[in-house]
Order: sequence, then C-alpha cells, then structure tokens
Amino acid sequence: MTLPTYPTELLREVRACTQCAAHLADGVRPVLQVGRNARILVAGQAPGRKVHVSGVPFDDARGERLRTWMGIGADVFYDATQVAILPMGFCYPGTGKSGDLPPRKECAPLWRAPLLAAMPHIELVLVIGQYAINWHLPQCAGQTLTDTVRNWRSHWPRALPLPHPSPRNNIWLKANPWFVEEIVPVLQARVRDVLAV
Repeated sequence: MTLPTYPTELLREVRACTQCAAHLADGVRPVLQVGRNARILVAGQAPGRKVHVSGVPFDDARGERLRTWMGIGADVFYDATQVAILPMGFCYPGTGKSGDLPPRKECAPLWRAPLLAAMPHIELVLVIGQYAINWHLPQCAGQTLTDTVRNWRSHWPRALPLPHPSPRNNIWLKANPWFVEEIVPVLQARVRDVLAV
C-alpha cells in the first residue's frame, strides 16, 4: 500500500479549526507544513504577524536565519516531502506588551499527536524556543534556554534544542558565540546527512 505524500484529511481538519477564534484578534489562519515522508521536523512557537499575512511558515527574518543555521535554501526548506514545520500554535497569537503573545494552549493538545503520528519518517527534530522544548523535551522543563541548548548532546542526534532565530535574540547570540561556532556546523552536517543534499 502506498501512503499519500500529505496527510490530507487531517490537514483539512487542522486548517478548518476555529477552537481559538475568540482569542485571536487577527483571525484564524493555521500556518504549518506537513508531509508524510518528511525527514526533518521544525518544531517552533507560533507564526508571527508577517507569516500570518503570507500564510508561509518562517517567511521572515527568522526563517532566513534558521535556513542559514540549517545550511539549506528555501527550495529544500519549503519541500514538505523533506521538511515539516509544526509550531506549537498554528495561528498568530497577537501582540503583547513585549512582543508576540505565547502560542495558544489549545492547539498542541488537539493536533500535535495526530500530526506527528502521520509523519513516521522524522529523523531530526529542531526544537525552537521554550514552549516547543517543554513539549518535545519535557526532561528539560525548568532549565534555562541557555542550559538546554548548551547540553544539546543529551538529545543528539534525534533532536536539537535551538534558541529562537528571531532578531530579538541577537543579544543572546552575541553572548553565546559557542552556539554558532560549535553547534551550527554540526547541525548543517546532520541536515545534509538526513536529507542527502
């Protein structure tokens, strides 16, 4: 039996979800990328405002930095047969006092397990930010982001915790040059190996 490239029925259900509509000032627009044969999962936080408008995951400066860290171009990154992109919250949560609000709490319990089950070939999970870390690496809950990322070998080669690639994290990246010097080259080699690019 040949499995479809995309878990189409499940994806239709996700795109029709209105569970959080009452809490989303900018409206419902689930943004994700899934493919049954994907080998890498990008587990992020939630779409930003620009991504909400475009409907394309990581269609902003964050995405440019993430693709640089991974060592791949947009053509590979947006190929759902190779890379899945599954934020903790699929819709833009809105803006708070100090930036974007956290991902809505309703989203992950509803959709994460069935979507992950529909992608059985994932070999590497890039776990971006504290909300994704708490879900995918629960043993790291309560640790600082810096400690979690510094101890990346504990999860390697199946998963890699990452700081958020947002320009807001420039201060963190400047204070922790070991991340780019030590981890990024290893990540790029692993991506090449997993995707055979």
